[in-house]
Amino acid sequence: MTSTTKTSFREYRFSASDGLQLYARDYGHDDLRTAAALPVVCLPGLSRNSRDFHLLATALSTHPEMPRRVIALDYRGRGFSDWDTDKSRYQLPVEAEDALTACANLDITRAIFIGTSRGGLILHLLASMRASLLAAVVLNDIGPVIEITGLLQIRQYLEAQQSLQSWEEAVENLKRVHGAAFPALEEVDWRDMADAIYRQKNGMIVADFDPALIEPLKSMNADTAVPDLWALYQGFQAIPLMVIRGENSSILSQATFAEMGQRHPGMRSVTAAGQGHAPLLHRPDMFAEITAFIDRI
Repeated sequence: MTSTTKTSFREYRFSASDGLQLYARDYGHDDLRTAAALPVVCLPGLSRNSRDFHLLATALSTHPEMPRRVIALDYRGRGFSDWDTDKSRYQLPVEAEDALTACANLDITRAIFIGTSRGGLILHLLASMRASLLAAVVLNDIGPVIEITGLLQIRQYLEAQQSLQSWEEAVENLKRVHGAAFPALEEVDWRDMADAIYRQKNGMIVADFDPALIEPLKSMNADTAVPDLWALYQGFQAIPLMVIRGENSSILSQATFAEMGQRHPGMRSVTAAGQGHAPLLHRPDMFAEITAFIDRI
């Protein structure tokens, strides 16, 4: 494992069990005060990466009262992790194993986990694979039932990704695609989203993921039955749980959100007003909810 230091975080590169090189960011590692609190591990969505959590991780790791060490991962094929030559390994069980490898490399034996979208699905698996690792869980706009309409929307905009000429064009593209679902966002939020989603390569602004990630979605249609994960959801019963649903989410329905609360009576339910899939967690309302939840752990 190798590491380098940025202004607010350390960068780590380490090997997965199959030798692929993976990447993680470690915020607050060098602040002795963070040893007094459980660390936070952040798992991003399908095509997203550790940069999604940069502002949240920075705020949590520099909190004046209880700073936390925060780890954010790039799965294989995303961000600064290597693309897998065997595209069949872009699947949840492999990514769950990669998350466990990251925790082992970064000396994480127990933590609060935040999983956005696909990250939350990985947490469903980890609850059955290594429940002792999970001190508490935040599921961001994801649950045991995934709406096929939302998956088809995700496929549509991921397939439409193209190289862009400038960061301004990238921001306008995001507004065009997601603006209706995210009326709460301000200009700075759109720029932050662009910084997380895109990377500059060869003078162009491109989406920062392996296009092969979309392949499993290509065979889906409106009649595709998506298996539910209610059996795995039971693994959260003994774990403090908060679930965030975007008010305009196309992935997590209001009915599933309500049933999750019924099946886990201690669940903290939060709606991200004016946001769709998936809510930005560093915005003031979401940050307040997250800190209120994790400060009790």
